[in-house]
Amino acid sequence: MHESLTSPSWRVALPHTTAAVPVARALVRTALAERQHAADSDTAELLTAELVANAVEHTSGSTPIELVVELLPTGCQVEVHDADPAPPGDLTRPTPGAPDPWQEHGRGLLLIRALSSSCGHRPTESGKAVWFRLAVVPRQRRPA
Repeated sequence: MHESLTSPSWRVALPHTTAAVPVARALVRTALAERQHAADSDTAELLTAELVANAVEHTSGSTPIELVVELLPTGCQVEVHDADPAPPGDLTRPTPGAPDPWQEHGRGLLLIRALSSSCGHRPTESGKAVWFRLAVVPRQRRPA
């Protein structure tokens, strides 16, 4: 883990398996707790789990995925890097119609769009990064 000059950030390589999901959740929870950051930890964990699960499920090969967590004064940004340059399905545009309530899959990107303050993806040298931002929760709205 390293810290940049502007704001604390962590960059961690994770295995390209479902075992990466709980590890990623724990890393985000720890990063927010260590810094007593005001972004909502439960939401950050949930959305991180969705990004990591998507990266594992929808990209092939065994190249590790990378989790990048940056804590900003206005909130936090989480990125998941993978080796597949193809953009994620419907992250930034809603799909026509609601997801099938009986289907097990298909809600991850919907959750990310609904619960993050912003989200998106960008190409990287080795594939792509998919990211979301969560705004800081105002003090008066935080649970005691």
